[in-house]
Amino acid sequence: MTTLAWFIFAFSLMQFAVALVNLIFSQKLTVSDTGFNNLVSILIPARNEEKNIGQLLTDLVENDFQNTEILVFNDQSTDKTVEIVSRISQKDKRVKLIHSEGLPKGWLGKNHACHSLSKLAKGNYLLFLDSDVRIGNGIIRQTCAFSDKHKLGLLSIFPRQIMVSAGEKATVPLMHYILLTLLPLIFVRKTWFSSLAAANGQFMLFNAETYQKTLPHEKMKNDKVEDIKIARYYKNERIKIACITGKKSVSCRMYSGFSEAIHGFSKNVTQFFGNSFSLAILFWLVTTFGFIIVLLTLPKTIFISYLSIFILTRIIVSIVAKQNGLMNLIFLVPQQLALGLFVLKAAVNRYKKQYEWKGRNIS
Repeated sequence: MTTLAWFIFAFSLMQFAVALVNLIFSQKLTVSDTGFNNLVSILIPARNEEKNIGQLLTDLVENDFQNTEILVFNDQSTDKTVEIVSRISQKDKRVKLIHSEGLPKGWLGKNHACHSLSKLAKGNYLLFLDSDVRIGNGIIRQTCAFSDKHKLGLLSIFPRQIMVSAGEKATVPLMHYILLTLLPLIFVRKTWFSSLAAANGQFMLFNAETYQKTLPHEKMKNDKVEDIKIARYYKNERIKIACITGKKSVSCRMYSGFSEAIHGFSKNVTQFFGNSFSLAILFWLVTTFGFIIVLLTLPKTIFISYLSIFILTRIIVSIVAKQNGLMNLIFLVPQQLALGLFVLKAAVNRYKKQYEWKGRNIS
């Protein structure tokens, strides 16, 4: 038991160290962007996005960077998505609506939408955005300039998360907690190890020439975590990538409540652990109940140190992710319970092969 307690303490120290690295080596988009004015193709897959698509398109139409084409792929929407996009496209000719002719066999909807959009794009850069993302001024030019400077094939951003309900506050911060305590993001750009890869499909900026040579969405056409798989594929191909977070000009409200978040995160939670349920369960057990073993086994001074490190790690993650640190501490227990539900639902989905997203089975 003592050995286990020291392992838990050491793991907590490791998480703290990784979080600290992400704080100290936070990647800044401060490269000169004044000379960048190449055409950027902004590509948006949309299926029943009437709640979000209008806000995103307004952001893009009014953005300070205007040398863009904005292509929206209507993936057989049954709500007012088409009506909203059509209305905006009449006012700004850069906005074009493309209709799906149906989902081919062997493809997932979003992957097919992204691939279809890429075939129509004319830009030097391809920026794939989810419909629930909000874009501020500066970010398009800055990310393209950053990619140019570092010769990247792919730059992905984990947006600042907007959380309104208690259910969101109890679930959404877990994405950044796992990511920023297990992976030093600077290593994504600085090393070639495919295990040190990360990406978020909400914001993925590709060098167009590299994309057209590799056709990553086609290669991952039936993978529900295509973003992470593409990042690993690029690193295996020795194509440089980068992943950053905590940028105020890119935000997103992923889910509107607890049950929606549980359903959504269960789709990809195990990918943070190399698609291993065993590692995901171990992470949850150690970070949720580890304090009990440390308290009962090790000296009280060690337990106090453990507790301090645990809390500091949460605060650092909140700072890096531009989240409310106090709120994350208040919701710490619900968040840990929610993580267990993510893993449990993911296991049930895999066993039943009945995972559904936007009305389609994607198991």
